[in-house]
Amino acid sequence: MNGIKIKGTGRCVPEKTVTNDDLARIVDTSDQWITTRTGIRRRHHCTTETHANLCAGAAKAALARAGVAPEQVGACIVATVSADTAVPSAACLLQRELGLPEDIPCFDLNAACTGFLYALHTMECLLNASPRKFGLVVGAEVLSRLINWEDRGTCILFGDGAGAAVVECREGWPSIGAVLGSRGDDELLRLPGLEAGERSFIQMDGTKVFKFAVETVPRCMDQVLQKAGMTAEDVDFFVFHQANARIIDLAVRKYRIPTEKYYKNIQEYGNTSAASIPLVLSELEEQGKVGPGSRVLAVGFGGGLTWGGALIEFV
Repeated sequence: MNGIKIKGTGRCVPEKTVTNDDLARIVDTSDQWITTRTGIRRRHHCTTETHANLCAGAAKAALARAGVAPEQVGACIVATVSADTAVPSAACLLQRELGLPEDIPCFDLNAACTGFLYALHTMECLLNASPRKFGLVVGAEVLSRLINWEDRGTCILFGDGAGAAVVECREGWPSIGAVLGSRGDDELLRLPGLEAGERSFIQMDGTKVFKFAVETVPRCMDQVLQKAGMTAEDVDFFVFHQANARIIDLAVRKYRIPTEKYYKNIQEYGNTSAASIPLVLSELEEQGKVGPGSRVLAVGFGGGLTWGGALIEFV
C-alpha cells in the first residue's frame, strides 16, 4: 500500500479564553490545584462559534498552506465526538462550505481522543483507491457544551478547537504504519448518547484513565517503532495527545527524549480530544520545528477505550 505524508496543516480556536482563575469562581478549585495536576492554565471555549466554523477555519488554513485546491481533494474525514449535528455530518457540512467534489467520501469518525490517528489511517486506505491523491483530515471538538460545570474533576480539563491536515498519497512512499487498538469500556470515560434519562455530560474516572494512559502510551510507541524498524533516536519529533502534562512527562523520561524533540501546548488549550494532535502539528509546522522530511511519531489514547500511534512524515 502506498503511504501518505502531511503537506500542510491548519488550526482554528475560539476567541474566548477561560483561565483557571475563571473556573475557580464556579467550582472549588484553584489555579495551583489545576496546574500542578494537569499542566493546564487556559482553554478556549466557543461563544458564537460553531463546530462547523472551527472545522472550516482549520481546513481552509491547511489547504492554503499545502497549496491544494478543494477540487483536488479525494476524501474528507472529520474526527469528532461533538459535532453540531449527527446528520448532516461535520464532514458533509465541510464539503459544502469548501466546495469539495461531490463524488468523494465525506464522513465523521468517532474514536474519541485517538480519532485523528484513526482518521489518518483510514485516509491512507481511501486515497489508495482514489484517483485524487490529496485528503483532508480534521480533528475538531466543542467539548464545552458537554461539560458538567458542577463536576470539578472534568470541567477543568476540556477545551474547544480544531486542527486539520492535508495529506498526499504517492506510489513508493512508506505507510504511516499505524498501530490502533480498542477495548470496550463504558465506565472509565463516557459520553452518553441517546440513552433515556441521561444528560450528555462527559463522565470520567480520572485515576483509572491516568493509569490506562501511562501503560498504553509507551506500549504503543514501542509497537510503532518496531513496525517501522526504527528507534526513538530515528524520530525527529514526538507528538502526544495533550490530556495531562504528567503523562507526557513520564513518556519523555522513559525514552529520554530531549527537550527540543517534543512539545506541550496543553497549558493553552487543555484537552481538546480529537483536535489535540493536529493542533500540536499545526503549531510545530508554523514555528518551523517540523517541515519537509521531518518524521513525527504521534501517539493518542481516549475513551472507548481507544489508542493509537503512527509515524508521520512531512513533505
